[in-house]
Amino acid sequence: MPDIVDIAVGAGSFQTLVTAVQVANLVDALKSPGPFTVFAPNDDAFAKLPPGTITTLVQNVPQLTRILMFHVVSGKFMKADLAKLGSVTSLEGSPIKIDCSDGFEVKNATVVAPDIEADNGVIHVIDTVILMG
Repeated sequence: MPDIVDIAVGAGSFQTLVTAVQVANLVDALKSPGPFTVFAPNDDAFAKLPPGTITTLVQNVPQLTRILMFHVVSGKFMKADLAKLGSVTSLEGSPIKIDCSDGFEVKNATVVAPDIEADNGVIHVIDTVILMG
């Protein structure tokens, strides 16, 4: 089974995320055994950010890394697991609110494709980049 990075690269709809992970030097971490739960913004999610945001983040690697780490949780949590928890703590250290009462939402993002299993965890595709705070 492919790992989280290989799935993101192969899907073709995560080009911005893959580039960001490469710039932030997180490829090896996300290829490690984990397991991880990744809330993966697709390219459309990144396109919603204000113009220039991605360029600014690529030039500010510590901030980019922090935002990317906010999208990753230690452990493998399927939608059913997350529904019972209501909140998880990201690798960045901040809590991420989970709401499965009407659909599947992670903070301010809607999960458009849940439970994509990888060799080292699970990916939930989200329609919005989530931010701390």
